Amino acid sequence: MPIGQGFLYLVAIIDWASRAVLAWRLSNTMDTSFCVSALEEALRFGRPEIFNTDQGSQFTSAAFAGTLFATGVRISMDGRGRWMDNVFIERLWRSLK
Repeated sequence: MPIGQGFLYLVAIIDWASRAVLAWRLSNTMDTSFCVSALEEALRFGRPEIFNTDQGSQFTSAAFAGTLFATGVRISMDGRGRWMDNVFIERLWRSLK
């Protein structure tokens, strides 16, 4: 999200079945830690079989993927231009914008 002289980065993790936002974090840097923090909070609600993300650097990082692997969750990553794979989160972003 553009702001003044820079950007804010928002990550949200939703449950595919209920479409409920399980966790979210806001950061002024694109580091991985805010994404991992949101993931850890979301995992408190339960462990999914598969976790779907796009191919952003935060989600392909060893810290993020390692958190999923450590809990036995398989990772599914969308291909370039595959917005339909994440249609529920894309709808959330559209509403926020």
